Amino acid sequence: MNGGRDLDDLDRQIVVALQGDGRASWTSVAALCETSVPTVARRVQQLVADNLLKVAVLPNLGSTGPVETFFTRIGCRPGTQLDVAEQLVAREDVRWASLITGSYDIAIELVVNAGATRYPRTMLELQQIEGVQRWYSDLLLHVYKVSHNWYRQLLFDESAQAEVSLCAPDHLDKVDWAILDCLRNDGRASFKTVADTLGLNESTVRRRFERMITDGCASVFTIVPSSLLGLEAETLLWVTVEPAKLNEVASALALNPSVRYLGATLDGNALLCEVIADSTRGLFEFTTSTLAKLSGVVGWNASVELLTLKRGFVETPWWRDQWAEHHGTAVTLEQGEH
Repeated sequence: MNGGRDLDDLDRQIVVALQGDGRASWTSVAALCETSVPTVARRVQQLVADNLLKVAVLPNLGSTGPVETFFTRIGCRPGTQLDVAEQLVAREDVRWASLITGSYDIAIELVVNAGATRYPRTMLELQQIEGVQRWYSDLLLHVYKVSHNWYRQLLFDESAQAEVSLCAPDHLDKVDWAILDCLRNDGRASFKTVADTLGLNESTVRRRFERMITDGCASVFTIVPSSLLGLEAETLLWVTVEPAKLNEVASALALNPSVRYLGATLDGNALLCEVIADSTRGLFEFTTSTLAKLSGVVGWNASVELLTLKRGFVETPWWRDQWAEHHGTAVTLEQGEH
């Protein structure tokens, strides 16, 4: 699972530091981890080479106009999961994707333009993918929490913070988009490198980047497999709630550091809750000690996330290696920009 090598405490500290700021200087990371700059640089470069870590800078939702988000589960014909997964990962409108347990094989978060005809057209496109047999889709009405620093919260018991991004298309111009394009697959590229590529001044790139981050129009993502830090249980829970207590239950769950994502769905008075725990035992404690004791919770069903394919519109660098490792099948489609 970890590219054939074990991570030690220093590796984990470095990962956590980069989760806090994926563009932090080696000097800053070294100071936080109480080690040398060459050690930090060498270890991060090895994690990247092992396809276990990726830093990306991406525009936030709203930057291209109004959108709607649908959470979709897909059932595949036996033996076609890999082919279907590759086509889903390659789509720009798929923000998140994972292989899951249960009656469906793949779950995706689908972000579409808010135009009245866009979603039906997208749905038909996806349903025509060879191997897709069954389909269930639900509109996400409201997002209560999106936490990108889930493992930092778990390690240090920090209070969870919901991340709210506000952006509009007129906040970004062609130069901004060009900068983001340069940082999409290498979020740690220096401002000088970006400036040289685009023929701009380094100060211009730095100023524009900082403005986009401050205005909530872009975010820095540090993407790693949760198992890298010994967090083995990633689970999707559909929590059925008494309608009058939906917000009350959501407020309580949003404060829990194990909850990475929380949103209200249109169907079934339900909350979609993504939970990350250190083990199956930890997941059991969450369901029995947290969910079961919340007034208003009627019940839930769940799927374990077996392998995350995409997160934050970025293909996870490790999923192809792990698929080949566990299935003995080479994944030949080359990774690239999606």
